[in-house]
Amino acid sequence: MSTITTKDGTRIFYKEWGDGRPVVFSHGWPLNADAWDSQAHLVASHGYRAIAHDRRGHGRSDQTW
Repeated sequence: MSTITTKDGTRIFYKEWGDGRPVVFSHGWPLNADAWDSQAHLVASHGYRAIAHDRRGHGRSDQTW
């Protein structure tokens, strides 16, 4: 499981595929990073690094109040 921790201590989950220039995918409510799997695989297969994250309070990222 890949996460980053923000300054306020919130853990944000992310997934990544491929190498090269990054393309970042951000989901809408009420989804998570898994919604981008098909698109991320396609982008990665064309020489880019695809990154999809779970927004705060969604999926595997921490719930903040």
